[in-house]
Amino acid sequence: MGQTLTEKLLAEHLVEGELDTGEEIGIEIDQVLLQDTTGTMAWLQFEALGLDEVETEIAAQYCDHQSYQFDFRNTDDHAYLKSATGKFGAYFSRPGNGVCHQVHHERFARPGQTLLGSDSHTPTQGGIGMLSIGAGGLDVASAMGGSPYYLETPEVVNVRLTGDLPEWATGKDVVLELLRRLTVKGGVGKVFEYTGPGVETLPVSERCAIANMGTELGATSSVFPTDDVTREYMEKLGRPEDFTAVGPDPNATYDDRIEIDLSTVEPLVATPSMPDLVVPVSELAGEPVDQVIVGSCTNGAYEDLRAFCDTLGDEVVHEDVHAIVQPASKQASELLARDGTVAKTMAAGVNWSEATCGACCGVGHVPGSDSTSVRTFNRNFEGRSGISDDNVYLVSPQVAAAAAVEGAFVDPRDYGTDRGIDDPGYPEPDRFDGSNRDLIAPPEGDVELQKGPNIGTVPVNDELTDDVAGDVLLRVGDDVTTDHIMPASSDILMYRSNVAKIAEFTLTRIDESFPERALAADGGFVVAGENYGQGSSREHAALCPMYLGVDAVIAKSFARIHEANLVNFGLLPLTFADPDDYEALEAGNRLRLTGLRESIARDEDETELTVVDETTGEEIPVILDVTERERKYLLDGGRLAHVRASQ
Repeated sequence: MGQTLTEKLLAEHLVEGELDTGEEIGIEIDQVLLQDTTGTMAWLQFEALGLDEVETEIAAQYCDHQSYQFDFRNTDDHAYLKSATGKFGAYFSRPGNGVCHQVHHERFARPGQTLLGSDSHTPTQGGIGMLSIGAGGLDVASAMGGSPYYLETPEVVNVRLTGDLPEWATGKDVVLELLRRLTVKGGVGKVFEYTGPGVETLPVSERCAIANMGTELGATSSVFPTDDVTREYMEKLGRPEDFTAVGPDPNATYDDRIEIDLSTVEPLVATPSMPDLVVPVSELAGEPVDQVIVGSCTNGAYEDLRAFCDTLGDEVVHEDVHAIVQPASKQASELLARDGTVAKTMAAGVNWSEATCGACCGVGHVPGSDSTSVRTFNRNFEGRSGISDDNVYLVSPQVAAAAAVEGAFVDPRDYGTDRGIDDPGYPEPDRFDGSNRDLIAPPEGDVELQKGPNIGTVPVNDELTDDVAGDVLLRVGDDVTTDHIMPASSDILMYRSNVAKIAEFTLTRIDESFPERALAADGGFVVAGENYGQGSSREHAALCPMYLGVDAVIAKSFARIHEANLVNFGLLPLTFADPDDYEALEAGNRLRLTGLRESIARDEDETELTVVDETTGEEIPVILDVTERERKYLLDGGRLAHVRASQ
């Protein structure tokens, strides 16, 4: 039986377990990337684990979320990160050099290798044939130290592409079409593997945009085979020696299959406030637009910015629109500056920002009240932009440009016809030859760690007790994101290195009183619906509830990375045996779990526990579905506590 590309890449890196769907495996990690809002804690954990040298082939630390350095705490974080990379042996990308996924793509990504990143959009590199997975910082720190990365063997879904995209349709529209079909829960536990004759019609930048937003499907990863298009692209990057031919066997067997005829794809828009609320842009035609932002790790590459600028043409930005370009890499803006494109668009009314994540995570360019913001980003979760009642729409660069000129949504096909502008396609430079001065290699010699006053220590949980009791501190619905659990706006991001302080913001987007109540209760439960913890990989969404004393989360289902993070910090991720029991657990009810240590110590595929609702007298069965390794973590109070107990 032939193998899928995913199976081949997993098999080549397999160090523990067997490739049986749903079974835990450990894989060797070739490369690691970190960003600044997750990197500080990851390096502190690297220290806490007693590690003294990076063991992966490449580790790179990027400063992309807090590039504007609104506060000395941000700047201190970056000084610590630079010192940590120097001391332990990683590359350091200075603030303003660009978003981790784009810069890593330009400088390091290699087909056939594995990449683990402390950011949920790490699968971006799947567009270049790399098996790339997002994870919590503690998992990344462990992988940097040479430990395997553990995951459940995913299902592999074949997304077969046929045909060719029509004019004004893009890779962004392809992944929006998948979101429209499958929803934000449609990829949990799966890798989307793209095949078919349509693949060779897509440039690498479009493949990467699709792989990037596979994260919004909840997917473990997304991956494309390599071909002559990839080879030529690697040559333009100046790294032809890094090209490797990778692909599935002709007789590979998949767990599921999805067909997309690219010729039927049309320009689409994700409407507020979830990436799967997708409609054709033609349905919104005429609706006013106040803000347009082009960039992010999804559509901030040179090709995306070039397409936006070419769609703008000789037109000017509408007087009612604030238009911003936020490049994903300094190289992209440098190349566009050389040929005069930046100056031309600035004269047309476009503002150019630093190369940063910025507005994508609510740092800068916050929309106004009752306004409409059109963005080429990957997420439009409610409040993520920095204002709670936002109206954020996700589009391609071409749709964004047309909206900026018209001052309203417009089908780019109509826009092009009316204004005599041709579809820009996917323009690439002859060579990606921007400066590399902001990417600093590990220095020789010893480096002293620089820790400002805001950089704390990593809290470690106590070992699990046999009897856990507490109130339902909060009851939430479906699709609660890590942005809800731990917001990412600029006034909060500055405390990522200070757990005691940042914990004060835990779940305040839902209930402002939660941190104070949780800390006072010294134990308790969060009850949730489906897909709890979707979105960012930020481990603070698990670390801070642990710090506040939360014992467990009981949900209908969990997002993959967040569930792993809960285990890493010693919180029980419990699912309802009967999802209808969610209705029985009200906020304020007193719950109790008994006999935990003996039950969890048993080597079972799933452990059924009984939650006793002492308020109502009901007994509610719940499931703890963790591996033997994770059971040890939970018993000891989390992964760090387990390492310390084992030393």
